[in-house]
Amino acid sequence: MRAYILTDQGPAMRDAAKVAPKQGQVLVKVMANGLNRVDLAMSTGALHGARGGIGTVLGSEWSGVVEAIGPGVTDYAEGDRVMGASASAFAEYVCVHAAHVLPIPDASMSFEEATCFPVALRTMHDAIVTEGRLTEGQAVLIQGASSGVGLLGLQIAKVMGAKQVIGSSTDPGRRAKLAEYGADLAIDSGDVAWVDQVLEYTKGQGVDLIVDQVSGNLVNPNMRATKILGRIVNVGRLGGTRSEFNADLHALRRITYVGVTFRTRTLDEIALINRRSREDLWGALCAGKLKLPVDSTFAFAEVEAALGKMARNQHFGKIVLRH
Repeated sequence: MRAYILTDQGPAMRDAAKVAPKQGQVLVKVMANGLNRVDLAMSTGALHGARGGIGTVLGSEWSGVVEAIGPGVTDYAEGDRVMGASASAFAEYVCVHAAHVLPIPDASMSFEEATCFPVALRTMHDAIVTEGRLTEGQAVLIQGASSGVGLLGLQIAKVMGAKQVIGSSTDPGRRAKLAEYGADLAIDSGDVAWVDQVLEYTKGQGVDLIVDQVSGNLVNPNMRATKILGRIVNVGRLGGTRSEFNADLHALRRITYVGVTFRTRTLDEIALINRRSREDLWGALCAGKLKLPVDSTFAFAEVEAALGKMARNQHFGKIVLRH
């Protein structure tokens, strides 16, 4: 099979072995891939948890058709249309543990549409509902809301009962579109006045929950914008991994500050996260209440051009590879 692999001369399309599924695994013929920031980072040689280095098959999100199942798999059968988030996705076939697999929820949903959801579904449901402990009527701020994960986060917050949903983007064109995906207020986190705007909107209280995909210099302003006894869930660090941290402000507002990543999750934890997201969101997904825009579609052979577009940061929604 063909796969996009990190070589000693950079990433390149190469032949790779197609493996048979082992205990608990599913072999999927890939029909489409969704691109994510981690794919861009790993294509430059960056490590992602235990993954990375020469010989790594890149990619982290896919949709396709089950070709074979390994011993012990009971939830899926040959011919099932499925999607998932797992390693080594940029290939003609992906062999993964069934814990990483989700069914495509609707027969009318295309593979290109389906491949946009797996990473965002599990990331944002876990951040908003499980770690963020959102309850009905609360206020939520999604930092970095114009990404695919961020856009779905706005909608998940609404579906799960948030009364006020705020999204941030530093790009005015993208910011203007956030209302279409559930934002009641769109802010520019590059504007020094953004905290005051959030406080004014929440009548001086601040938000109950911030899901932060940016970090960097937003760490302290985030705490100023969070309600006393509020929560901040750190899911991304697009703005940097180092920042001054005002420990007194953190204590004063008695904020619960949670860091999350899938790099240290076990298979059992991932299976639980997928199950929880299905329980809460599958009805909304099937009913079309959760949507993600496909910014552009490239052929699988054009993966380098697709990653180049992501690197230029000019897209809104998802960049998709079609096999």
